[in-house]
Amino acid sequence: MAQSDNLQITLKFGNRILPMVVAREDEYIYREAEKLINSRFNYYASKYPGQGNDMYLLMMALDVTVRLKRIETANDPAPMEQALSALIAEVEQALK
Repeated sequence: MAQSDNLQITLKFGNRILPMVVAREDEYIYREAEKLINSRFNYYASKYPGQGNDMYLLMMALDVTVRLKRIETANDPAPMEQALSALIAEVEQALK
């Protein structure tokens, strides 16, 4: 019998439960995301007590989004392409 490509999982965020159906090969990513979210939420809850769950969720979302944007920026080939184009133009000019 062939395994289904999808898997039903349950993620826990604090006292909230989120049932999901995910691609079997993505289960690990979802589990790691769950750990990261809970870790960052708990960090902000301990660092800034009494702020409320909504504020901790906002802080956590901003934290994770900034990390993502840093990775996206680091992987953006446009600045490297521009630098290489400028260097190629200088080399071509010097060879004329």
